[in-house]
Amino acid sequence: MRGAGAPHGLRPGFVLVGLLLVGANLRAGITSVGPVLDDMRGDLGLSSTAASALISLPLLAFAVVSPFAPALARRLGLEQTLALALGALGAGIVLRSLPLPGSLWVGTILLGVAIAVINVELPALVKRDFPERIGQVTGAYSAVQSSFAALAAGLAVPIAGTVDAGWRVAIGVWAGLALVALGVFAPQLRRRDIVPPTEDDIALEEPAAPGTRTGRSPWRSALGWQVTAFMGLQSVGYYVLITWLPTIERAAGISAAEAGVHQLVFNAFGIAGSLLASVLIPRFRDQRLLAGLGTAALGATIAGILIAPALTGFWAALGGISGGACIVLALSLFGLRTDHHTQAAALSGMAQSVGYLLAAAGPIVIGALHDASGSWTPSLVVLLVVDVLLVIVGQFAARRRVIG
Repeated sequence: MRGAGAPHGLRPGFVLVGLLLVGANLRAGITSVGPVLDDMRGDLGLSSTAASALISLPLLAFAVVSPFAPALARRLGLEQTLALALGALGAGIVLRSLPLPGSLWVGTILLGVAIAVINVELPALVKRDFPERIGQVTGAYSAVQSSFAALAAGLAVPIAGTVDAGWRVAIGVWAGLALVALGVFAPQLRRRDIVPPTEDDIALEEPAAPGTRTGRSPWRSALGWQVTAFMGLQSVGYYVLITWLPTIERAAGISAAEAGVHQLVFNAFGIAGSLLASVLIPRFRDQRLLAGLGTAALGATIAGILIAPALTGFWAALGGISGGACIVLALSLFGLRTDHHTQAAALSGMAQSVGYLLAAAGPIVIGALHDASGSWTPSLVVLLVVDVLLVIVGQFAARRRVIG
């Protein structure tokens, strides 16, 4: 695999390893929380609403910070911005695991801001250093991201069982991954490239070259809002399951260890769903069939957890496939539903900003419903209604047309 512009003679393979390690940090700090959330609630006296707000804080950071991350890279340089974000991520993970007043919340906010910046700038790094391998490298770091997300979820309960208040160790240990990534990535700091506006992957508006056709703004397009709704609603389903599935299982009598394994299964099958969607998307004239199957699988997962919780291992696998397929489809729609790269960037910024606001609200609303009713049944019924909306929106967003 050849790279373009490897900094100061660094081998492309070394640059790729650093890039993959950066990608490994994108979800591990989030998925490690769900399996030990009950322990955290018991130790800290958190209500379901407060616990879900804790999970939603990084998503709010994604929504708020994402549109501004490219400007930071233009000011500091791409490598320097990513290194700063990795350092902030490690500090945030450590801070939220310390038994200090407010540190859990401040550390979680710092973690969310750091991941938001990495999430935005990593595609720009791929685009610059591997311009002829964008699909392959993006798929590679997405798979690494999902793998470490699954590993973090699966190891959380065993790690937490080693010491008293072990949940602090279970969520804090992933600071080491950020430090390892920073160490491998450090040689690239000798390069300081400014990211021009034309390479912003997330931007609300982009300047166009004279005579360049950028097309209609997605903010004024029904199709733009349909893609945005699909991005947001599928994220609601994913993050509700990441947050509450272990707790729902424990309420149904399933052990913490088994629930942790199911969380690993959920994330592991997400890799399969992502790869499957990547293969299928270009094979169809439009994406309505893929959208229908992916969203229907999410509905079957929710209904299965509600009706037959003893089979949650199977439902977790089905939900993982659905989640992996739906997020790849949502991200692909940014390009498929637009006819120019600047318009695609604008749609990406719109969909990720608004979509993550929806995603942040999901776990909070579901947790509040549980607090009010004392049962997970109303919460799962509401999540089923969300999935019905997702099925409908998906059929509109997946039609073969562009914003124009």
